Amino acid sequence: MTHDNLLRFRDDEAHDEPAITLDAFLDGQTNAGAVRLEAGDDARALLPQIGQLALVEVSFPTYRDGRGYSAARILREAGYTGELRAAGDVLVDQIPHMRRCGFDSFAPEAPVDAETLQRSLDRYANPYQRAADTATPIWKLRHG
Repeated sequence: MTHDNLLRFRDDEAHDEPAITLDAFLDGQTNAGAVRLEAGDDARALLPQIGQLALVEVSFPTYRDGRGYSAARILREAGYTGELRAAGDVLVDQIPHMRRCGFDSFAPEAPVDAETLQRSLDRYANPYQRAADTATPIWKLRHG
């Protein structure tokens, strides 16, 4: 699947192997390097073989469905370092929050205006809570 609107915050090449379903991966296609998680799939099922995956694509069927945020955080906190792509109904104002959860690649259904995205990314200099990224929360900066 090609993504005309692919946005990446990584320095390596985009992974272009088609992602297989989680069920196909668990049913024996364990040589795959890319897996797609649908809303409701349990990301923890990937943990035993997480090191072999170059791409995990997480489906967002609607912008109101936040289950993909949890999947991203589970994978990053378990040590996944490959490309983590949010795909589907991804809105520009969600991208900063998705990045905090560990997403570093985005395949939104609709084009994203570059200036609007940059304003959204620059809106807050410091986060207020810990997340899967390495940003230090403002309370930690203030109180050590």
